[in-house]
Amino acid sequence: MTSDTAPSLGAVAPSPVPQFLAVSSNDRLWGVLCHLSFFFGLAVISFLFPMVVYLVMRNDSPYVTHHAREALNFHLSLLLYVICCVPLCFIGIGFVLLGAIALTGLVCSIMAAVKASEGLAYQYPITIRFVS
Repeated sequence: MTSDTAPSLGAVAPSPVPQFLAVSSNDRLWGVLCHLSFFFGLAVISFLFPMVVYLVMRNDSPYVTHHAREALNFHLSLLLYVICCVPLCFIGIGFVLLGAIALTGLVCSIMAAVKASEGLAYQYPITIRFVS
């Protein structure tokens, strides 16, 4: 049996990363700001800015829509992970996990902002796709 004919065992294929041809500097700026909104409130309120940008600009620019959607999904995922870690703080492991979440959010947000400034699409790892 080759990999072409092998049945998929319930695996979900990752969504394709869109490619954008010409992106204005204004669109790049909005994309970068959506990703850097992580620094506005860490995982607690950082999802508000990408949500507003997504709702306002989703019909104007596919590039901004993509980056706002990615940032929104990532920030909502981080918020969910933080909420799940709070009870674990009572046994000590939660503090380590919160630190790992903060470091992951920091690194991934910077990487996504760099990609957005270059006019490229970016998909965050470990993200639950709430908004598609």
